[in-house]
Amino acid sequence: CAGARESVIPLHEGHVYSHSDSRHFCYTNTRIPQWRDIWTRMQIRVNSSQMIRVIQVDSEEELEKFNMWNIISSFLKEKLNDTSIDVDLYSKKTCLKVELLEVGTKYHIVLFRRFDPKLFLVFFLGLLLFFCGDVLSRSQLFYYSAGISFGLLASLLILVYMMSKVMPRKSPVYFLLVGGWSFSLYLLQLIFKNLREICKSYWQYLLGYLLLMGFVSFGVCYRYGPLENERSINLLSWVLQFLGLLLMYSGIQIHPIALALVVIAICTKNLDYPMQWAFAAYRRVQSARLQPSLPRLLTEEEYRVQGEVETRKALEELRSYCRSPDFSAWSVVSRIQSPKRFADFVGGACHITPNEASDHEQEYGLGGIFEDLLFEEEEDD
Repeated sequence: CAGARESVIPLHEGHVYSHSDSRHFCYTNTRIPQWRDIWTRMQIRVNSSQMIRVIQVDSEEELEKFNMWNIISSFLKEKLNDTSIDVDLYSKKTCLKVELLEVGTKYHIVLFRRFDPKLFLVFFLGLLLFFCGDVLSRSQLFYYSAGISFGLLASLLILVYMMSKVMPRKSPVYFLLVGGWSFSLYLLQLIFKNLREICKSYWQYLLGYLLLMGFVSFGVCYRYGPLENERSINLLSWVLQFLGLLLMYSGIQIHPIALALVVIAICTKNLDYPMQWAFAAYRRVQSARLQPSLPRLLTEEEYRVQGEVETRKALEELRSYCRSPDFSAWSVVSRIQSPKRFADFVGGACHITPNEASDHEQEYGLGGIFEDLLFEEEEDD
């Protein structure tokens, strides 16, 4: 075991390692992830002249352990001469085992970190799904596009299921198909990794497959039609928003920052309701301030005193105007019946005679004629 550990080759960033025999490699991460590494991807790139098999483990001890799952996965995994292994920024150690399938195969290994635009696109797509989930769930274009895309992917799984039904029970391939979803997902991964080669060599079959399955998927979506039930639309909107949060979290390599951005997105998404409540309260306060306050009603004594004060004030203003040079005294005196009484008023005398005051008191005062008529009308009402 000590000899096996001594044969492990440590990997360093930016260094290229060239070998022509089966070796074990390990990378020890001593760098703490920083905020600028949010869209940074660390990879181990393996290039070889012939087909090789690369097995990734988490520690040096697992390199020599016999693990049945590693044996099965090594047979399931494709054998490439150009492969990349993603390294988690938070992993303490990442080890891999390179096994040669042909003697004399030369391969090169390099470890590097770089800005990955795919991570940014994943984060942006999650942001778009989360904030536009309500609109997309009601869009017919999104309904048909998502339905056709899902139909193209699901058709591969259906193809594997149909192969398992027609496959003889004793065939060794049947045991691989028994794995079901795991083998189907592996098949999808294999297709996507070799998509460029498939498009180049078998583009006619690929185009025919896409047209056929796309037409079938469109027919199924057209048969059932877009969602009309409000609960179904809300359910689709929630699914899209939840998927958007997952994409946002997976698109950022720094876990605390990813969690903080997810929380901020949720708060921002639901901030419109508190903002509406705050705005409504603010408008109520402003309207209460701008509304004129109702005047206080005067008491009978205040009304009498204010009437006397205002009357005296108005009479003094009238006397002052009559004494001013702008007043045409001759034209006024020629039109009034008692010029002497007017002259006495301007000089400061009272504007009414004692007899007029007595008559006014009899008619409008307490016990007067108009007061009795007023009370009679109120009783009739």
